[in-house]
Formats: sequence, structure tokens, C-alpha cells
Amino acid sequence: MARTLPADGVTHPHGTHARLSEMIAHTLEALRLRRPRVHAITNPVAQGLTANGLLALGATPSLTLNLLELADFITSSDALLLNLGMLDRDRLEALPLAAKVAATGNRRFVLDPVFADRSENRRALARGVFAFSPTIVKLNASEADAFAPEIPPGSVTVITGPIDRITRGDQTIRLANGHPLMASVTATGCLLGAILAACLAVEEDTFLAAVAGVSLLNIAAEIAAEGAAGPGSFAYRLIDALAALDADTLHHRLNIEVSDHAAP
Repeated sequence: MARTLPADGVTHPHGTHARLSEMIAHTLEALRLRRPRVHAITNPVAQGLTANGLLALGATPSLTLNLLELADFITSSDALLLNLGMLDRDRLEALPLAAKVAATGNRRFVLDPVFADRSENRRALARGVFAFSPTIVKLNASEADAFAPEIPPGSVTVITGPIDRITRGDQTIRLANGHPLMASVTATGCLLGAILAACLAVEEDTFLAAVAGVSLLNIAAEIAAEGAAGPGSFAYRLIDALAALDADTLHHRLNIEVSDHAAP
């Protein structure tokens, strides 16, 4: 069941609930029509769910780490995910190069500094990627606490939790869709990073792209959970739910609160 946020009646540059749901639906339509290429550097556990989730929404994934071809894949993609989970030698070499190529080629990218608050080496790597100004930074609450002073001012932040919070400057939207089963399936958070990148590829407004990405995954999760017997069936039903999303579903399920001021 969707969590409920109180209606506050606050106006917002992106408009009312109806207007926001329409814009999210437009992003979904663009994904299916344009089939953007998304290159995802992510951890091995997340690769299958990431690729299948992107395909279900209409995007075209690639996941290579090969340094000899990495630049070609990034420059021929429309957006990029850099996920710092499960760092091995290949990823340690590929991630800084990918950030540099993305910045040089003016490619939008998402940074997910997975567990970087728990590892000094990973924290240093995240700081190096921050220097290339990620378009969106996706974090959980502890990662947000660790990196808040270091996130570039122009980046959109997505802070996940029981209530997800998307912030850019003084703009904040809090989203209350989703389901607890998401926490019982590995890599759903990594999939979110990839979906955010896909939305960046088709939506000019980076703030709206972040809102759309979070909403698409979380609404699909609610639908998947309704017929799931547990985490296993939820995982495969999530892919089906992503593929079946439509404008009416987004409009009726979107649970959103808007504000002109950042949440405390």
C-alpha cells in the first residue's frame, strides 16, 4: 500500500499533482519512443536487474568495463550511471575514466556512491567523481549525511528512504510511493540509479527527470507487490510492472508533496 503524505497546497514551478503526473507520463512515453542508450557501470549483482529494468521501460542498456572500448560506449550513449558498489580493480579503473569522458563529452550522468560513507577508499573515489559535477547524486540517508557539504551546487540530489526526497537548490519534492519488499531484493536501489540516467536522457529538466525516475520505479514496485508471494516473485513481477506502466496508472498512484523550500 502506498504511504500517504499530507496535502500542503503549496504551489511549485512544475505545477499541480495532475501536471506533475502528466509530465512523468511524458517522460515514460519518451523512453519508449526514443529508446535512449544508457551505459551503466554498476556492481555485478545488479547488472541483470539493471539491464532488464531498463529494457522494460524502453531504454537500451550497455554495461562494459573494458577500458579499450569504454569511451566509445559512453560517447555513443545518451546518459551514464556510475555506481560505486562492489569495487574491484576493473571498476576502480573504469569509474574515474568514465566520469572524465562523460564530462568532456557533455554526457549527463548519475552518481550512486554506494556505501562510500563506510570506506575511506570509496569516499575518496566519490570525491573524485564529484569534481566532474554529476547531474544527479543518489544517496541513502547516511550517505547524504556524509557527503552533503561536497555535492556540487548544480547537482540534483535524490535521498532515498521511507519518504524519498528530491532536491535542487530551494526546490524539494517528497515522494511516498514504493513498497517494503524493495528492501528485500538486492539491487533495486542500483536499478533506480539506472532509471534516473534513462530519464536524464529524454527529459531536459534534470529535477523533473529525477522525480520521474523515482516515481516510475516506486509505482511499479507497488503494483508488483500486490500479487507477489514474497521477494522472489516480487523481483520478476517488478520487471513486468515497469513494462506495463501507463499514464492513467501514474496519475492515480502518484503520491507526492511539493515545496518551495528544502526539507529540514
